[in-house]
Amino acid sequence: MQDDPRYIKRKVTAGSLDVHPTEKALVVHYEVEASILGEGGGHVLGERKEGQKIIRVKSLSPSTDVAALAKKVVEECKLIPSSRLPQVEHLLYYLQNRKSSPVEDKLEKKEKRTAKPRELTPFDGMELNEEAIITQVDDYIELLYEGIPEKIRGAALILQLARNPDNLEELLHNEATLGALARVLREDWKQSVELATIIIYVFFCFSSFSQFHGVVSSYKIGALCMSVVEHELKRHDVWCEELRKKSKSAPENGTLRRDQDKALKKYQGLLAKQEQLLRVSLYLLLNLAEDTRTELKMRNKNIVGLLVKVLERDDEELLVLVVSFLKKLSIFLENKNDMAEVDTVERLARLVPCEHEDLLNLTLRLLLNLSFDSGLRAKMVEVGLLPKLTALLGDENNRQVALRILYHISIDDRFKGMFVYTDCIPQLMQSLYEHSEQETEAELISILINLAANKKNAQLMCEGNGLKMLMKRALKMKDCLLMKMIRNISQHDGATKPLYIDYVGDLAAEIRAEEEEEWVLECLGTLANLTIPDLDWELVLKEYNLVPYLKDRLKPGSAEDDLILEVVIMIGTVSIDDACAAMLAKSGIIPALIELLNAQQEDDEFVCQIVYVFYQMVFHQATRDVIIKDTQAPAYLIDLMHDKNTEIRKVCDNTLDIIAEYDEEWGRKIQSEKFRFHNNQWLEMVESRQADESEPYLYENDNDTADLFYSADGITPAEGSVSPDFFNDLQQQNGDFYHTGDANDVFDQTSSSPGRPVTAYGFRPDEQPFYQYS
Repeated sequence: MQDDPRYIKRKVTAGSLDVHPTEKALVVHYEVEASILGEGGGHVLGERKEGQKIIRVKSLSPSTDVAALAKKVVEECKLIPSSRLPQVEHLLYYLQNRKSSPVEDKLEKKEKRTAKPRELTPFDGMELNEEAIITQVDDYIELLYEGIPEKIRGAALILQLARNPDNLEELLHNEATLGALARVLREDWKQSVELATIIIYVFFCFSSFSQFHGVVSSYKIGALCMSVVEHELKRHDVWCEELRKKSKSAPENGTLRRDQDKALKKYQGLLAKQEQLLRVSLYLLLNLAEDTRTELKMRNKNIVGLLVKVLERDDEELLVLVVSFLKKLSIFLENKNDMAEVDTVERLARLVPCEHEDLLNLTLRLLLNLSFDSGLRAKMVEVGLLPKLTALLGDENNRQVALRILYHISIDDRFKGMFVYTDCIPQLMQSLYEHSEQETEAELISILINLAANKKNAQLMCEGNGLKMLMKRALKMKDCLLMKMIRNISQHDGATKPLYIDYVGDLAAEIRAEEEEEWVLECLGTLANLTIPDLDWELVLKEYNLVPYLKDRLKPGSAEDDLILEVVIMIGTVSIDDACAAMLAKSGIIPALIELLNAQQEDDEFVCQIVYVFYQMVFHQATRDVIIKDTQAPAYLIDLMHDKNTEIRKVCDNTLDIIAEYDEEWGRKIQSEKFRFHNNQWLEMVESRQADESEPYLYENDNDTADLFYSADGITPAEGSVSPDFFNDLQQQNGDFYHTGDANDVFDQTSSSPGRPVTAYGFRPDEQPFYQYS
C-alpha cells in the first residue's frame, strides 16, 4: 500500500534569460520540480513545470547607470545567480539602446486611451520574435477582455504568431486563445471592421490546412463569416444610396459640393477596409468548402447569391477570389441553378475581357462550366459575349477555353446564324489553313462542323477557294472530321451545292470496301446530299462500280447501322435519275431493301428512308412495274399507312396514291384499308362512349351530342354511313383531314434536298452532339 504523504519538496532551476519583445523588461525562464515524499522519505509523485518571471525596468533611460541597475536586479531576483551579472548587464544595455516599438509606445500610453491605435491589418503584421510572442499569449488574451483598441492589439499579436504554420499546433493546444478570439468575433464584429478582419484572418490561417477544419467549424466561424459577408453587403448598399442622394444635390452649391467630395472620400476609405474583410472571410469559406457537406450548408445560406453580389465590385484580387469560389461551386447542379437565377452571366460579361490575366482566365473557365446549360448559353449570347469570345481567339493563353465555350454555343441551332455577324468563322478557317499539315484541333473542327449546318455559315466557309482547300486537305489526310464538315456544307441548296460537281468523282472513288468505315460514311453522306439536277448518276455508279458495294451493304449486319443508313439515303438520291433507278431495280436492290425493312422495322429513320426509295421507284415508269408487280413493297406500305411517325405516313400516303392510280387491284386494297381504319376509329369512339353509361351527360341537349359524334361538319354523313370511295381523295394527318394535292407537297420544301424526308437531316435521335475534347 502506498505511503501517506508527509511533505512536498520543491526545486527551482534557473533557465534562460532574455529581453521582453515589447516592453522595457527582462524575462527569466525557470523550471519548478515538485516532489511528494512519503513518510519514510520515499518518492511518491513528481511533476515538472516551466515558468517565467518578468522583471520590468521602466526607469531605464539613456542616462541610467546600467551596471548599478544590473547589480540591483541580480540582488532582488533570487532566480538569477550572481554569476550571470555580466549577461544581465548586457541585456539591460541592449534595452537601453533598443528603438521603441509601436506596441511599446501604445502600452506606455494605455492609460490615456485617447490616441487612436495604429491600424493593423492581416497584411502588415509587426516584426516580432515569435518565440517571445508565444510565451506571452496569455498576456495577449487578457487584452481581448478590454476595449476595442486593446482587442485589436491583442488579436494582431496572435495573428502575427498564427501566420507561421509551425505555431498553429502550439496555439491549438492553448484552448483559451481560440475560444477568446471566437467570443470577441461573435460579440464585437459589428463594432470594428479592423478587429473582425484580424480575428477572421487568424482562423483563416487554421483553415488553410484540412486537419484544422474541424477546429474552425467547432467555433462556428463559417456561419459567422456568412453573417459578416451578408451584413457588409447590406451596409454597402446603404453607403451607395447615401452617395446617390448626395450626388443629386446642386453641383453649383460650393458647400454641398464639398460635402459630396468628403462623403466620397469617406466611402472609398470604408470600401477599402470592407473589401479586405470580405476577402479574408470568403477565403476562409472557400477553404472550408473543401468538405461538400459544409458546402451544402453554405448553399442553404445563399452563398451563391452573396458571391454574385460581390461581382459588382472593382477590386481585382477580391474578384479573383469570388470567381474562383463560384467556379468551384458551379460543378454541382444545384449551385448552377442558383447562379442561373441571380444574373451571374450578366455580371461576368463585364469581366470579359479584362487586363488582369488570372481574373480573365478564371472568368472564362466559370463561363465554360455554365455553358453546359442551354438557358445560360442563351443568356451569354444575349449579353453580347459571342463577339467578345471571338476576339479572344487570338489570345494564346485563353484561346482553348474560348473555343470550348464557342463550341457549346454552336450546338444550339438558335445561335448558329449569329456567328455570321462576327469574325469567328474567318478566324477559324484561317487557323485551319495555317495548320494544314498538322492534326486539326478537336475544338476548332468541332465548332466548324456545327456551324456548317447553317446555310449562311456554309456559304461563308466556301467563299473564295474555301471548299477547294477543305476538299484538298480532307482527301489528302483522309480526315474524317473535316469530311464531316464538308458533308454538312453539302446539305444546303443554293450557291454551295453546285460547287461539289467537280468533286463527285473524287468522293465516289473513296467508296471502297478497303477504306475505313468512318471515312466511307462521310464521303457517302456527302454524295447522298448532292441532289443536283442533270447530274448523271448512272455514269457515276458505273464508272466507279458502286452498285455491288451498295447492294452488299444493304445486308443487315454487313456494316454499322449508320453506314447502312447512308447507303439507303444514297440509293434514294440517285433514284431521282430515271435511268439510274432502272439500273438499280434490275440489280435486285429492291428485295434487299425489303429484307432490310423487315430487319430494321423498329428504327423510324431506316423505315422512312426505305419508303422514300420506294416512292422514287414508283415515280418512274421504268421501275414502277417492278415495285408493284414483282415485289411485296405495296403490302408493306399499306401496313405503314398509319404509322405513328408523321414523316413515314406522309411518304407512304403519297407512294400509295401513285400505286393506286396505276394499278386498280392495289387501288381497291388501299381504298379498303383506308375505309377499314377510319371505320374502326369511329366504332371505337362509339363503344368507348357506351361503355361509360354511368358518367353524367356533359350536354343537356341530346341533339347536340348526336351532332358532335355523328357529324363532322360535312365530312362524315350524319347517319354514320360512309363509302370507301369517299376516302379516295381524303387523308388524315395527326387527326385532321386534308385533301391530297401534288405528291411532292408532303415533303418539307425548306429542307436542302427537295423531296427528301425531314428526318434524314440533323442528328439521329440516338446520336450525341460531337464533343471530343477532354
